[in-house]
Amino acid sequence: MTTKGRARLNVGLIGVGRLGRVYARDLATRIPSTRLTAVADVAEDLAAEVAREFDVPRSYGKPADIFDDANVDAVVIVSPTRTHCELTQAAAARRKPIFCEKPAALSLEEVLAMKETINNTGVFFQLGFMRRFDRGYAAAKRQIEAGAIGDVVVFRATSRDTFPPSAEYANPKNSGGMIIDQGIHDFDLARWFMGEVERVQAMGGVLACPELGAVGDIDNAIITLQFTSGRLGVVDITRKGVYGYDINTELLGTEGTLRVGYMRETPVLLMTKEHIAHDFVPYFMERFRDAYTIQLENFAANVLHQRPAPITIEDGIESLRIGIAATQARETGRMVEVASVTPAPREGASV
Repeated sequence: MTTKGRARLNVGLIGVGRLGRVYARDLATRIPSTRLTAVADVAEDLAAEVAREFDVPRSYGKPADIFDDANVDAVVIVSPTRTHCELTQAAAARRKPIFCEKPAALSLEEVLAMKETINNTGVFFQLGFMRRFDRGYAAAKRQIEAGAIGDVVVFRATSRDTFPPSAEYANPKNSGGMIIDQGIHDFDLARWFMGEVERVQAMGGVLACPELGAVGDIDNAIITLQFTSGRLGVVDITRKGVYGYDINTELLGTEGTLRVGYMRETPVLLMTKEHIAHDFVPYFMERFRDAYTIQLENFAANVLHQRPAPITIEDGIESLRIGIAATQARETGRMVEVASVTPAPREGASV
């Protein structure tokens, strides 16, 4: 793990799609403490292409092959969510430290199985909620802890994609459904800032993208949260914001308010007789560019220096539980207690 006296972590990357390519770039070129030694994807040609682009020694068409690579010290999983459980269990069996993208899994049964394997093997596991590493959200967390706005009583979050995903991706069988797939970041932030969620209500529908309705998904939703402390929250999400990638959060306190987020990507404001205008944030890769890098840098440092993971499988379990409860609330029109979301009985399972 060392080169010229400097500690470096040899990383194998699984999944080189849209986000995986961003991770490949960061691991290979932007983080001094990592060396990308192998990439894997079921699209073997794509894996080979990414390996050539970033001068990675080896590429594999079978993701499982990466676990037997002696030059891979740790794995980063950015493959489709439905594969996370199986890949995490395989990596844990070989005692490879793991970074896994969110959501941890599509079902509570799978994420609990992941937890069981992680606990039994003692393997290092870190979950990828990158917004916690965004400079704005991190600064807001520090200010709240310092008492800058008093007691926080209301959490509000907005997540608007510029354009919808493909119908294939949006299919709940692949994504878990819009509320889980898109809202899970906001559910994690809600817990991070406010504590545990006790109950949820939700409304949603197909209002702008009929092609998503054809595969059983929705394109807009509003979720209300009540925390165990009695404090309140609301999350609104849309698949089609049109004007730009709009991610913002507001925290209302007894002594003030914090707002996190921005819409103007370039610090230029054009003012003429006819109008005042500025550009916008194009998409998540631009908005959270630095957060992704900082997150992976943190993962490498935690593994190299044997530090605990700041985001654990338990965080994945609880954010998914909220997402499942909200999905049930939308489907039934009823308030759902988060604690009522439990896995089907399974011998040996633990919560």
